[in-house]
Amino acid sequence: MNSETSQSPNMTFSVLGPAAPVLAPRAGTLAIAGRKTLSTPHYLPVTSRGVVPHISQDNVRKETAINGLYVGLEDFIEKKHRSPVYKIPVEANESPLRKFICASSDLPLVLGPRRFPALPCPPVNTETSIAISTSDGFHQLSGEQYIEATMKLKPDLVIGLADMVTGKPPGNKRRGKMVDRTHAYTRDALDRLYGHAVAVDKKCKSAYFAPVLPLENAQQSLYLDDLANDFRDRLSGLALYESASLTFIPESLGSLPRLLLSDPRGPHAVLRAVMLGADLLTIPFVGESSDAGIALDFTFPAPPKETDDKEPLALGIDMWSSEYAKDTFPLREGCQCYACRHHHRAYFNHLLAAKEMAAWALLQMHNFHTMDLFFHGVRESIQRGSFEQDVEAFSRIYASTLPESTGQGPRLRAYQHPGANQPTRAPRVYGRLEDALQKFQDSQSSVVTPDTDAEGLEKHGFAEKT
Repeated sequence: MNSETSQSPNMTFSVLGPAAPVLAPRAGTLAIAGRKTLSTPHYLPVTSRGVVPHISQDNVRKETAINGLYVGLEDFIEKKHRSPVYKIPVEANESPLRKFICASSDLPLVLGPRRFPALPCPPVNTETSIAISTSDGFHQLSGEQYIEATMKLKPDLVIGLADMVTGKPPGNKRRGKMVDRTHAYTRDALDRLYGHAVAVDKKCKSAYFAPVLPLENAQQSLYLDDLANDFRDRLSGLALYESASLTFIPESLGSLPRLLLSDPRGPHAVLRAVMLGADLLTIPFVGESSDAGIALDFTFPAPPKETDDKEPLALGIDMWSSEYAKDTFPLREGCQCYACRHHHRAYFNHLLAAKEMAAWALLQMHNFHTMDLFFHGVRESIQRGSFEQDVEAFSRIYASTLPESTGQGPRLRAYQHPGANQPTRAPRVYGRLEDALQKFQDSQSSVVTPDTDAEGLEKHGFAEKT
């Protein structure tokens, strides 16, 4: 039996089997017209300027099973909100964003105002705008500009503006402002994009996911009530920023798909979020593991554990370790990803030691493949009715945290720094040339030339004056 709801003319979300309670794992399908159907629960890869880090768009199509992309608008804002993405020529039914980043035509695109995880911004949010970090510096993105971007760029799903505080917990007064502003952003966007005053042929075709703030239920209960009572007919889903917010969703909004924009620290946290009813999740730890030279190595459900093995299984392998310098096994025995089919551990160890970019590209392919199998196992476990028992077994068998890297990853991108004035992960290589040039210039004063007199020769040790 399928429990199906339809919130947008171009998107439907169906729960497989009887409708699950709000606080329960559920398997479903999210279908968008003309795009790949997403089986949920599943992950949503985050991008850098529309591209999955380390993997080109053609390899995303050929060598991965990635079924969607999350794109932050702030990645494309340049020169005070003028950007080439708005100028690219397209047909009437084409998405300028999709064409600009060369994404496959069947890949669902999710547009958010900020990249994820977002960098804290010095400017503060206002009643009509939020602070963003662009390649042109920090700016304000108004609700009006975000609505215009949604209409012009034509993403498949759009996440509404939220008055978020990044980098520190908000105070009590600030929490009240967060709710009021987010309510106003949502109301204005829904009226402009899907309101009754908008002509049918002018209504936005993108499915709208309303934000749910990372606050206590009592602090945003009125906002959630309005989502359920006043805005429900125009909502296609909910976007949440921490797994605890899943417990606040009222039953009247329970049939909507839930996108969790959180930063879990590993698969255990992912399973806890799925247990609470998350449908789509961002999992930045996959890219962070690839950057660190870690090959993920876990499956769900967990394999049977040997009775005499007291140590928990590691969640990944540190390919920087010298013990793999002569290891000709694949990253994970039996893995069918491109990296494991064509290369062995010793090759990865060499690539990392040589700082070859191929190391991180291949590790990224392997790690996303690992997560594809992981979520496939999660969905099958939910449908079998054994998910809770499988999660308990996974917790017993695997280590609680990902392994620490012993090497140095690629240089950090500007928006990856945790705060201002943070050092780069690796020093600039060309800095060595600058040091050599300075030493050469300093040495010029000690070079003996044909014009050097007897005193100069004596000074440099070439002769002794008598």
